[in-house]
Amino acid sequence: MTTENVTSSIPSKRATSALQMGPRKKAQTHPLSSSSSSDPLISHGRHFGRTVFALCNYPSLLTNGILRLEQIEETPLEDFSAEERREHRVFEQLLDSYPGLLERLRNGSEEEILHVGELIGKGASGARGDDTKSLKPAILDWLSQKGAAIQPPLHRNSKIDRGFNHELTGSLLCPAGLDWHDAETRENLRSGEISVCGDQWPVFLYAHYNYDAEDPWCGLLRSRLLTCAYKHVFTSPSSVDKDPKATRSGNARLHGMNCVTAASIAYIATQVRFALSSSSVFSRTDTTTDSETFYHSLLDLFEDPDESKEVDELLTWWNRQVFPTSSAAKRPISTNSALSKIRIKRLATKNAADSNIIAPSP
Repeated sequence: MTTENVTSSIPSKRATSALQMGPRKKAQTHPLSSSSSSDPLISHGRHFGRTVFALCNYPSLLTNGILRLEQIEETPLEDFSAEERREHRVFEQLLDSYPGLLERLRNGSEEEILHVGELIGKGASGARGDDTKSLKPAILDWLSQKGAAIQPPLHRNSKIDRGFNHELTGSLLCPAGLDWHDAETRENLRSGEISVCGDQWPVFLYAHYNYDAEDPWCGLLRSRLLTCAYKHVFTSPSSVDKDPKATRSGNARLHGMNCVTAASIAYIATQVRFALSSSSVFSRTDTTTDSETFYHSLLDLFEDPDESKEVDELLTWWNRQVFPTSSAAKRPISTNSALSKIRIKRLATKNAADSNIIAPSP
């Protein structure tokens, strides 16, 4: 990505963090756009929101990013705050993912920059709304064994009886480390006596819904509920109950996606958490679900350098579930295979050469 000679009409000031959901509003019709509804930026925004950064104010992201490009010519990016560095990484990912976007922003007016951001945001919010709507009824099919009815029944088109109001959804949303089977805990969660913040992760994130306090990484973000929802959104609803196939369909195929991103896992986890809750509207002002904090807390984990080994292992696991034929779904080389012996011999040769280089002269 080239960012030299950025001399567009730079906005005079930068707003607060763009990595938060902006106010709800429709993209305005722009005189330079023949048809906003068919603009490819909308389609791109749908995929970018699902796979790179979901809860974002895109007009602010572009406005801040263009201004920052000029500032980093004199001030190293390392001197900016952690929040600004993260925001700039997202901005650069957006530029890299859409050829010609930087030039369009650089040559455009401030009005054009805002319009582009509105189109991308329209795509991202539209995809989020579509996924929220489709997961609301679908998630009930994955909560119990096939053929087993949920008791008491949960309504497919209403969420008033979900969340901590229902035994099943309540047990899945119960924060890891709390005992849902304890009557007092259960009652305090239902009454709101125990307030659940977004960074208190629910037990449904864990494989078999089993949290190990001694090893909190064990099974994290490997539950069947998450993989079902991921396939529902990215590889088509019909792929949920089928074994992974080489042929991809749905949103992944539409956008040439052949590997899982960490942000897409956080996005699906956020959607599932909301689908299990009793909240009816996905909103930045909904302090009950606190979805933004939840989403950001997962991204914080994924971006922590100290957790890189575990995150890499997690992504490999996910690629095996969703894109098993992808090169990203790394599998261990078979023991005693010709390939394993070639690599062992090559490593031994390399180590011997390295030891000869550093050996002291007599």
